[in-house]
Amino acid sequence: MSTDPSPAPRRYPKGEARRTAILEAALEVFATAGYRTGGLREVAAKAGLTHAGVRHYFPTKLDLLHAVLGWRDEQAIRQMSSSEDALEVLRQWIEAARYNQGAQRMVELQVTLAAEATSSDHPLHEYLRERYEFAVAFLRDTFTALQARGDVVAGVDPESAARTLIALTDGVQTQWLLNRDDVDMVALVREQIQRLLTVEI
Repeated sequence: MSTDPSPAPRRYPKGEARRTAILEAALEVFATAGYRTGGLREVAAKAGLTHAGVRHYFPTKLDLLHAVLGWRDEQAIRQMSSSEDALEVLRQWIEAARYNQGAQRMVELQVTLAAEATSSDHPLHEYLRERYEFAVAFLRDTFTALQARGDVVAGVDPESAARTLIALTDGVQTQWLLNRDDVDMVALVREQIQRLLTVEI
């Protein structure tokens, strides 16, 4: 008999498949209609479930949106945070841009929410503000570490470099949504990072 006081919960493949279907449907609904307009009933219809079925997994629309955002964010953060070398963090940032070029709905959602949540009464205003500040601090520390070993161009301020890279990434994503044939997110993000460094990325 196991002596573990808190055994891992059992996984139910059918439940996991439904949860994934809900997240995929929500991604499409929120990316197209935004958070304020998109509703759980529309998500349920796209996922082939009842309204009650969706609420079994995600009791509120905000719960669902947090789950959708965390779906990609957690994976990206784990990858970058696990990198022991600061230069590898920037390579992972470039790889995130490559991933986004194959994830149109996720990019649409990010752009839509960024525009909506500038309003202080938006339920995700504080969440996204903190998310941006986390990204700024993470990249600032990365550039600071690279600066200490002489890998950053002289005169570059780590915090300014962090905010500039985030701003460029966001702006390039918007341009890519408008003209996917002519905008290469990966190339543009890599070019911006390379301009800040004295070593090849």
